[in-house]
Amino acid sequence: MVFTELLAMAEQAVGEDVVDEVLDGLDLDSGGAYTAVGSYPCSELFAIVGALSDRTGIDAGELQRQFGHWVFRTFEQGYPQFFADKAGALEMLEAIEGQVHVEVRKLYPDAELPTFATRMLEEGGLEMQYRSDRPLVAFCHGLVEACVAHFDRPMQITRTGGADGREALFVIREVR
Repeated sequence: MVFTELLAMAEQAVGEDVVDEVLDGLDLDSGGAYTAVGSYPCSELFAIVGALSDRTGIDAGELQRQFGHWVFRTFEQGYPQFFADKAGALEMLEAIEGQVHVEVRKLYPDAELPTFATRMLEEGGLEMQYRSDRPLVAFCHGLVEACVAHFDRPMQITRTGGADGREALFVIREVR
């Protein structure tokens, strides 16, 4: 799903012809043909993001962050049951590991998911430690931002770490 959504976002942003040119210019084992249920090397994702970055002049990290927003909207539309009983963004983010990822693993047992260790803060916030084998911290940041926007309550998001893209600490606090 990640690959098909990345290409859909890119097509909307720069057009199908440009996306085809980008894919044709890359040496991808998949040939640039993806399905929503297929499994593909993460290296291809980064190759596509890098080529789109070169083509558009938008930093690759920023493209990942924008892609996080895009994918969150896909989650909203495709999986409304995850949001139905959540009072706000902090509750939703806290449920990723124990609820959302549990359901993803039922559908995709071989999925290599990141981990999210969370801790509610006394002063109305959430600390979320993100870890992944893939350098997708910026993508995760976009997902967090989109989650906060979904619940329409102002929050401050602070990210520390993440230089290698594989681990970061997010602190999400209610703005009062």
